[in-house]
Amino acid sequence: MSKDLQARAHDVETTVRVGKGGIESVADELASQLQERDLVKVKFLRSARGGTTTEELAEELADAVDAELVETRGHTGVFH
Repeated sequence: MSKDLQARAHDVETTVRVGKGGIESVADELASQLQERDLVKVKFLRSARGGTTTEELAEELADAVDAELVETRGHTGVFH
């Protein structure tokens, strides 16, 4: 995990939100945004987390779209 990517992620706006529809409902959108730009920030809402953690959901989403999970902080994940 690159410190450069983490530093750049700080200024990225959240453009994808995962809600009760789960990661499947946003996977295509995330994949599309990753084709357009280097970093995408995803917010995991309480309704998406259920009994799991933000880290687990973020890792599942990264696998689903074949992306790199740069970091998770709070309820937000940054993908590359």
